Amino acid sequence: MLHRKNYSETSLLLELFTEHSGRLTVLAKGARTKRSPLKGVLQPFTPLLLRWTGKGELKILTKAEPASISLPLEQIALFSGFYINELITRVLEKETPYPHLFQDYLQCLMGLASSPKQVEPMLRHFEFQLLQTLGYGVDFVHCAGSGEPVDENMTYRYREEKGFIASLIKDNLTFYGRELLAFEQRQFYDIDVLKAAKRFTRMALKPYLGGKPLKSRELFLQQRQTNQ
Repeated sequence: MLHRKNYSETSLLLELFTEHSGRLTVLAKGARTKRSPLKGVLQPFTPLLLRWTGKGELKILTKAEPASISLPLEQIALFSGFYINELITRVLEKETPYPHLFQDYLQCLMGLASSPKQVEPMLRHFEFQLLQTLGYGVDFVHCAGSGEPVDENMTYRYREEKGFIASLIKDNLTFYGRELLAFEQRQFYDIDVLKAAKRFTRMALKPYLGGKPLKSRELFLQQRQTNQ
């Protein structure tokens, strides 16, 4: 379950990410009543076995049971989980299967639960996989201007819808060749590569997210300020 909100006096409106049907909006009738078998089941980060009916955009949930226990996300890992849920909700079109991304999503959540100190590399890996799923076809190993292989010691400037072009200009759009080659291999172990990857994914995801800020990011910043 990606997100849920109250609907009428007793029901819930759910945003789901499923392996074979993609993202769905489902109505869980009576899920908020005391006797509902769904009351304790429909929780974030709990793998679920689901059934639903309906041919329109809004489906009706008929059955839900946990496939395993909830993943124990805490502190920064919890906010990171909310972040990837919001990304999926915002950028994936409904009722389109993304089975490979679904597996990437599960692996990311399990990684956040088991290795909370590795949050940043796991988030960057998922963001790159999401961009690939969206058809974001940037070539990280060739210069978009000349077609020559990327040189790890040179600098390249990112141009939207074109790629990376060799440049001596150094600003927020500039990346080292070694960073681009690491992007291609999804190797985010080096701290400088990790920072560069975060800078790139924010730029690359911006057209898909539009001007509306991410609520999960705002909540994380608010929580961090409260704890300071």
